[in-house]
Amino acid sequence: MKQLNELLGTRYPFIQGGMANIATGEFAAACSNAGALGLIASGGLHSAEELRNQIRICRSLTDQPFGVNLMLMNPAADEMAQVLTEEGVRVVTTGAGNPGKYMKDWKDHGMTVIPVSASVALAKRLIRSGADAIIAEGTESGGHVGEMTTMTLVPQMVDGLDGKVPVIAAGGIADGRQLAAAFVLGACGAQIGTCLLVSKECPIHDNYKEALLAAKDNATVVTGRSVDAPVRIIKNQMSRNYIKAERDGADRMELEKFTLGSLRKAVFDGNVKEGSLMAGQVCGQLHEIRPVADILRDLYENGKREAAALTIV
Repeated sequence: MKQLNELLGTRYPFIQGGMANIATGEFAAACSNAGALGLIASGGLHSAEELRNQIRICRSLTDQPFGVNLMLMNPAADEMAQVLTEEGVRVVTTGAGNPGKYMKDWKDHGMTVIPVSASVALAKRLIRSGADAIIAEGTESGGHVGEMTTMTLVPQMVDGLDGKVPVIAAGGIADGRQLAAAFVLGACGAQIGTCLLVSKECPIHDNYKEALLAAKDNATVVTGRSVDAPVRIIKNQMSRNYIKAERDGADRMELEKFTLGSLRKAVFDGNVKEGSLMAGQVCGQLHEIRPVADILRDLYENGKREAAALTIV
C-alpha cells in the first residue's frame, strides 16, 4: 500500500492535527510548506465565513496541499461543508460523527475525505459512506479521546478494514521510534498534533508552550469520562477542580462551568491554571521549541532509520 505522502502529494507521510483554536490558516500553511498536510480547524470557528477566510489565508501562503478539519458538532457544520466545495478544498478530515450527508457533494467535487475514528465499527460505517481513508486515533492523543490505545487500535483497524482503505495512525507519535511502530502496525502514515504545539510557528501562547516543555510522563489526565465527554489535558488547577466535581457526582451542566471558554483561555490568554491545556501523552518527550520544518524532518528521518534497524529476534 502507498505511503500517505504518495496519496496526498506531500513530502512526508504526515497530517497536521486539526486542533481547535490552534490550527489556523497561517499555521496550516506553515505545516504544508514544511512537508506535511496542513489542516485548518473549524472547531472554535463560529461561522462559515470565518472558515472561508482561513482557507483563503492558507491558500495565499502556500502552494502545497492543505485541507480542513470539519468538526461535525459545530452548529455551522452544514454551511461550512458547503464552503469547502465553494473554495475548492481538496482534502477534508472529520471528527465527532459521520459526514455521510455531505459525502455525495464532496465526492462530486473530487474531494478526498478522511474521517477520524476511535473504533473499527464506526470506521466501517464511514467507509460505506464513502471515506477514502481512516485516521485511527488512540487515547494517547490530546483533546477529545476514545478508550483504545494506538497500539491496539491501529492493527485491529487495519485487519478489520481488510485493505479497503488506508489507515493513518494518530495519538502517541512524537519521535522516530513511534513513527516506525505505526508503520509496523500497518499504518500508511501519521496524524500528529502535540509535538507541533512546541513549534515556533504554532500560535498558542508562550505560557502554553512552557507548560508543554515542563511536562513529565504522567503530566496529562482525562476529564469528562463520567459524562461521556473525555478530554485529555495537562493537569492543572482546573483539571483538579473538574475531577473533584466529577467524583462528587456533578452532571454535565455543572461540569461545563469549568470548561466553558477554557481552551481559549489557554491558547490566547496563556492562563495555565484555569485554561484547558489540551495535549497528548507524548508531551513528556518535548524539550525545546523548534521550527516546524525541523520537527517534521527529524520525525521522518528518524522514523526511517528506526524502521531500517528493526530486526526479528
